[in-house]
Amino acid sequence: MKTYRTIQGDTWDSIAFSVAGKESFMVQLMNANPDYAEVVIFPAGVLLQVPVIPVESASTLPPWRQEDGS
Repeated sequence: MKTYRTIQGDTWDSIAFSVAGKESFMVQLMNANPDYAEVVIFPAGVLLQVPVIPVESASTLPPWRQEDGS
């Protein structure tokens, strides 16, 4: 599992976008760091655990470009 060290003013959604490219990843971040779940704006220097970022395949890709799980 990777880690992320906060900078002053970080928020869950900004961290999620920074590490995963999407704000919705904040739910997984919060679940991985329950001790900080009630923090809204982080101070500098908090070390957070970053869970594995799931790889999503677009359903609009042609079949030969989609992952088949094998």
